[in-house]
Amino acid sequence: MASAQIFLTMMFFNNTWVKRVSFGIFAIGALVGLFFLIDSRTSWLSQRGDYAAEVDSIQHLEREIILPVFMHGMVINNLHVVEDEVKKNQRFSDLLGGYYVAPAIKQQLNLLPRSVYDFRKISAHKKYTLFVENDSLKTLQALVYEPNAIDYVVFHLKDSLLVETCQRKVDTLERSISGRIESTLSHTIEAMNISHDLTNKFVDIFAWQVDFQRLQKGDQFKLIYEENLVEEKPVGIGRILGVYFEHSGNGYYAFPFDQGDGLDYFDDEGNSLRKALLKYPIEFTRISSRYSMNRFHPVVKVFRPHLGTDFAAPTGTPIRSVGDGIVEEAQYKTNNGNYVKIRHNGTYTTGYLHMSKIASGITAGTRVRQGQTIGYVGSTGLATGPHLCYRFWKNGVQVDALQVELPPSLPVKAEYFSEFENVKSELIKRLQVIPFPAREILPEVAMR
Repeated sequence: MASAQIFLTMMFFNNTWVKRVSFGIFAIGALVGLFFLIDSRTSWLSQRGDYAAEVDSIQHLEREIILPVFMHGMVINNLHVVEDEVKKNQRFSDLLGGYYVAPAIKQQLNLLPRSVYDFRKISAHKKYTLFVENDSLKTLQALVYEPNAIDYVVFHLKDSLLVETCQRKVDTLERSISGRIESTLSHTIEAMNISHDLTNKFVDIFAWQVDFQRLQKGDQFKLIYEENLVEEKPVGIGRILGVYFEHSGNGYYAFPFDQGDGLDYFDDEGNSLRKALLKYPIEFTRISSRYSMNRFHPVVKVFRPHLGTDFAAPTGTPIRSVGDGIVEEAQYKTNNGNYVKIRHNGTYTTGYLHMSKIASGITAGTRVRQGQTIGYVGSTGLATGPHLCYRFWKNGVQVDALQVELPPSLPVKAEYFSEFENVKSELIKRLQVIPFPAREILPEVAMR
């Protein structure tokens, strides 16, 4: 009986179907077991402590990254920054008030030679910035003074005095513009939002060819020029690269050209547009009274000669010397107020009256350059309001400054004329493709 049971059991396990089922169950069990062995991280497939050591070596760490903040080339993190403008009559030392500067540094400032920095150049309404440490003394680390949008001076005041003269990066873009006079040049400028710097350069080029005080409606112009930008903001006008101006039906060109002695402007025949003296002693403005042999004086209330040209302008407007020369007089007189008289050569002398003040350094015997500021518009002396009375002498006789005939500068030299012609031809092509503003078309009035 027992042998029969054994026999039946052997027959059961020797059955092919039973073998396959058993093998499948075994295989599934093996796979499940292997999964749990690997997941436990302590199976025979890995060395003891491999994973545990990796987890233990990483520590939880949080960090706040503070990027350095730069201003005027200095890291200003954790500093108190104060921005302000120089007030009227403030000196450099006044800007340091309320802040701590080491006595040794103050002494160095007092002894600073003008060749390093001239503190007389500090002017009202100019921007300055203070960099102050956050301590109880309010220690002043640095002061930055900005005379204009490009230049700035850094005074390092912490450990020892260091003065750095710096400049911002200037980008130059080429631009073009066209306009038409509808009433006056001033109104056109305001309507077009044209830079006064550009207007003054334009007027100076044609000042002796065109009377800008007597422009006509319909006069029109085209300009190609350079605009300077700092941090994408306009800061001034560079060179004027070409001009076409129509006045009273006549066309005038101006082309810049350097024939070895500096940039100058020439007409389409190669004649210089520049003369020995500038026509206007201040930026282009309104003429309030012309040269006259019989003018009613607004102060003394009588008719008498007015041997000058009056330019109406706000108090403080810079007055410039119309040419190189030597200062003959720079003083105050009862009628003239603050005034300066300049001898340019053996033929021409000019005078500038009623100044609010004479520019620093302008005294008798001083040599001045064309365009140099010699004073500022005011109403001192016999004057009813702020203006400049400009006077002009030729061979010792007062004449009308706006009508005097001055010799022109030299034309393009023969050896440079071919090169000038190439420059002229290229600029004429570029000016021609600039359109004039569309003329306003008035509606027709219906006939009745």
